Amino acid sequence: MSEAEQCLIPQQIIGGGSTPAVVVFISTVALALYLLQEKTQFVYHLFLWIEYLTSSIPALEIEMTPAEASDDGVKGEPCKVMDLVDESNPGVINCYDPSTRQLLGQVKNMTAEEVHEILVKAKKAQTEWSKTTFAQRRMVLRTIQKYVCEHVEDICRVSSRESGKPMVDAVLGEVTTTCEKIRTICEWGELWLRPDYRPTGLMLMHKSAWLEYVPLGVIVAIAPWNYPFHNSINHVISGLMAGNAVVGKVSEHASWSSTYYGNIIKKALEVNGHNPDIVATVTGMAAAGQALCSDPLVDKIIFTGSTPIGRKVMESASKNLTPVILELGGKDAMVIRQDCKLEEVVPWVMRGCYQNSGQNCVGVERVLVYESLHDKFVECVVPKVKAIRQGIPLKVCGSDGKVDCGSLIMPSQMDIVQALVDDAVKKGATLHCGGMKKADMDGQFFMPTVLSGVTAEMKIFHEEVFGPIMTIIKVPNDSDEECVRMVNNCAFGLGSSIFTADAAKGLAIGRQFRTGMLTVNDYASNYLVQSLPFGGCKESGFGRFAGIEGLRALCLERSICVDRIPGIKTSIPSCIDFPIDGEKGYPFTEALIQLFYNESLVSKIKGIIGLIKNG
Repeated sequence: MSEAEQCLIPQQIIGGGSTPAVVVFISTVALALYLLQEKTQFVYHLFLWIEYLTSSIPALEIEMTPAEASDDGVKGEPCKVMDLVDESNPGVINCYDPSTRQLLGQVKNMTAEEVHEILVKAKKAQTEWSKTTFAQRRMVLRTIQKYVCEHVEDICRVSSRESGKPMVDAVLGEVTTTCEKIRTICEWGELWLRPDYRPTGLMLMHKSAWLEYVPLGVIVAIAPWNYPFHNSINHVISGLMAGNAVVGKVSEHASWSSTYYGNIIKKALEVNGHNPDIVATVTGMAAAGQALCSDPLVDKIIFTGSTPIGRKVMESASKNLTPVILELGGKDAMVIRQDCKLEEVVPWVMRGCYQNSGQNCVGVERVLVYESLHDKFVECVVPKVKAIRQGIPLKVCGSDGKVDCGSLIMPSQMDIVQALVDDAVKKGATLHCGGMKKADMDGQFFMPTVLSGVTAEMKIFHEEVFGPIMTIIKVPNDSDEECVRMVNNCAFGLGSSIFTADAAKGLAIGRQFRTGMLTVNDYASNYLVQSLPFGGCKESGFGRFAGIEGLRALCLERSICVDRIPGIKTSIPSCIDFPIDGEKGYPFTEALIQLFYNESLVSKIKGIIGLIKNG
């Protein structure tokens, strides 16, 4: 019997005192409940399949600029100084390719007034959108999905140009996750948002009670710069399915692509007959973000970014008591126990540390290796890291585009990463390779780095790196207890992973990690399973997006209680009606407690007598 099935059965029945007959009976009941649930889902999916087979998805025609449409669409020499805003023209933001330092173009540096105007339009459009059916909402998402699948290269190339990531990283981190999100929300969203009926108890057995999920209104999603496409559309998908308008703010360090990506969503709304104002993108500096967070038209804020900025978002949102979901920093640990086979584990470590140049919310920032395997692990990974090809990910500026690791996106991140590496080396860590800016290139390239001998006295043990650094920490004496202590010795608590030949042991250890997510013998699969909520604890934030929890978090939870049977309704007995009967009022209410809540049969009989006597 699985853990999920056991959750349906009282633990005292599962225990050692159970008779075989009782176990068979309970198992039969559990199976019946499971099959009943599956029957309900089968009927739902049957109608969903019919909808898919009988509907035609419209095609989108989106005009692309030369820079968006080809690798060599951007001309010009690398910029020596990449200023986001020029004093001569503060109304626009300059957008750069971080791998070539070429100027890509400009976007509006929006004012608070312009931000408010966008929110007014979104609020108005949402009134009509909230009346749409789930089938209409699905069609918009399926239209987006169709375009994405037919334009994978275009989407990835634009992302690569914006963020300096290799095309494979763009496919994995931008397109795959987005397509799975759309698929999951289209398949399960309506089911997750259907009224949720609840038991009423004996005292109100004549009542029906349920929870319904009502659109909140305008959702604001403030996105980071590491995955421009996925971050710009992630909360739009769930927000639209929940019946909301979504206004997103893209990072000032990744704004150029927002025009193209935003047009995909707007065109999908337009061709299906809906107001494109339901979804909008804000571009601008911190002032634009602050205007979004403090505007009274906003009904909920989802922020992904650093912990210090997350605190500022909360401060701005508090002015209107706007609820927030915060997905903040991470310092994810990957544990490698002594029984692992290195040939199976090393590819996961490499992916966890160097995908997107380490600029991942759930990137592996601490590799905890048990002592008996430590030296062999280091010997194995260092040559692989040295062999990583780093450079411009597209065929521009003389590059052949065949690279494994691209550039960092935010200019200041170069100094942050360098300072953390230097501090670790100064305090005794061993630098095996990398550890500095790639000197022979103009772009923002920090070389793939391996550090071993990292201890808790070093800043890099505790502070988020967000760069291509493998930080190796030795777990002394192969101690599981010490491993748990070291993992939890951190202010962050987003994700974690553990690799071991004994999966059950790994799960038992991993459950002691104070993190919001855990994988055993895998890395970051939580995010591809879009039925699971995503989020952490401690300074990694609170609240969840994705999954049933994330979708329902974008709704007003409305509790409803009505009479179940016509003609039978709740009434107030005369003895407790105002003015309350001084002699019978209290004895009557006390008798109610005895009847419904005292487990003694004698007390229940006394309760009935008390009700008859005082009623």
